[in-house]
Amino acid sequence: MHLGRSAGILLHPTSLPGKYGIGDLGNEAYHFIDFMEHSGQILWQTFPLGPTGYGDSPYQCFSAFAGNPMLISIDKLLEMGLLYQSDLSDYPDFGSGDIDYGPLIIAKNNILQKAFKNFKSSGNTIDNFCHKFIKENKYWLENYALFMAVKEYHNGVRWTDWDKEIAFGKGEILDKWKEKVIDKYEYQIFIQYLFDEQWQNLKEYAHKKGIKIIGDMPIFVAYDSADVWGNKEQFSINPKDGSAEFVAGVPPDYFSATGQLWGNPLYKWKVMEKDNFSWWKSRIKKLLTLCDIIRIDHFRGFDAYWEIPGDAETAITGRWVKAPGEKLFNSIREELGTLPIIAEDLGVITKTVEELRDKFEFPGIKIMQFSFGDEGEKKFLPHNYIPNCVVHTGSHDNETTRGFIESEIKKGEGIYEWAQKYLNYYGNDIVFEMIRTAYASVAEIVIIPLQDMLNLGNEARMNFPGRLGGNWMWRFRWEQIPPQLAATYKEMCKIYERPKTKVTEYEKIVEELE
Repeated sequence: MHLGRSAGILLHPTSLPGKYGIGDLGNEAYHFIDFMEHSGQILWQTFPLGPTGYGDSPYQCFSAFAGNPMLISIDKLLEMGLLYQSDLSDYPDFGSGDIDYGPLIIAKNNILQKAFKNFKSSGNTIDNFCHKFIKENKYWLENYALFMAVKEYHNGVRWTDWDKEIAFGKGEILDKWKEKVIDKYEYQIFIQYLFDEQWQNLKEYAHKKGIKIIGDMPIFVAYDSADVWGNKEQFSINPKDGSAEFVAGVPPDYFSATGQLWGNPLYKWKVMEKDNFSWWKSRIKKLLTLCDIIRIDHFRGFDAYWEIPGDAETAITGRWVKAPGEKLFNSIREELGTLPIIAEDLGVITKTVEELRDKFEFPGIKIMQFSFGDEGEKKFLPHNYIPNCVVHTGSHDNETTRGFIESEIKKGEGIYEWAQKYLNYYGNDIVFEMIRTAYASVAEIVIIPLQDMLNLGNEARMNFPGRLGGNWMWRFRWEQIPPQLAATYKEMCKIYERPKTKVTEYEKIVEELE
């Protein structure tokens, strides 16, 4: 799959400015799309959009299908008549700084509950209000709504600590509990409808501006999720007590002597294969209603994954197990056609992973920060790129590029000087020069984190892998964007043909000869 020459911005909606303590799907999101249009950008990449759980991470969600309630715009609810200004009288003033998730979640949930109360007092019903949405999303929505309702009933503890009847029950037991928590159940459906309605409107606006959305799909799902609770037979968990039999992670390497123990339950691939990977097809189809292109995180896990015993304290005792990646993607392609997928192929990548990626023509990813210095990964240097790839200056798990440069200068190990020589640039804005070099490369897709476009330091970093808390908090402010920035990037898109201009007569002749 070749997406053609294009450029875009990496920014999660939570990082948008706004007066409610977190970025959302309201007016500021539309303003950001306008900024993208004025900048010549046609791709907006986000992180996963699901309801976050542990550590507020978008990569640890309560569902692989649902949307994050924290992204619902309060202003849009006012416009819909589901909220009144009086409902906001006690809403805290969070300012314009980083997200403070603890009080924010409480405040936002309280306001969403008020919207639901106002809805019910109007005499409308869930079945009537959300009829089409419920019908189209029944395959995941009912399971998720019940999961979240029962979770709230049990004061938020993970599902293995619920009453055994509902934790492991089926059929009539589920119906019984649905009636028991019906108000909470309908609230969850109501919230998911609001998220979907606001997101679809935003996506439609982006499309009118010629902008496509790149969504993100973690390969694994959270242990405490509706996906695992509702599909226990498809995951490596003990059916009697829900304990994990095998979990995901990566083996020891240069960065960690004990590897990384992620804790996500692994898939029972042989079970999934029996129904032709229907869960995966449903997951892909749902995500493609939210975005135009899918970035798959930890793509190598579709070739082989690191299997760790569920009771292990570190990742050392794991082993590599072959995954049915080719069978899976063949099956999905047969049903859905050519797959608009970007493969996150970072880390230690084997030849078989590359073969799987290339067989389906999935573009891989290049991170410029990884390339510099004598010990850098040379495949990430621009002169080694191939057209079918996506280049970033950095990622959400790394320092901002300015932060990276400042760190290397402080270390004094010569990497900054190496980068200067490679770029043939000795001025004061090396971050922009790296971006310009990415734009000039043969890579068809360039996606730059907004932090790097704004030349921000590590105060704007999104995530510190392995650190508990203090992640995913950054938000930008419009005053951080220089007036000339949009024009600068629009001109650069024009110079480096992103998107590529009309084919010349000379190019037509060359193509005919080929």
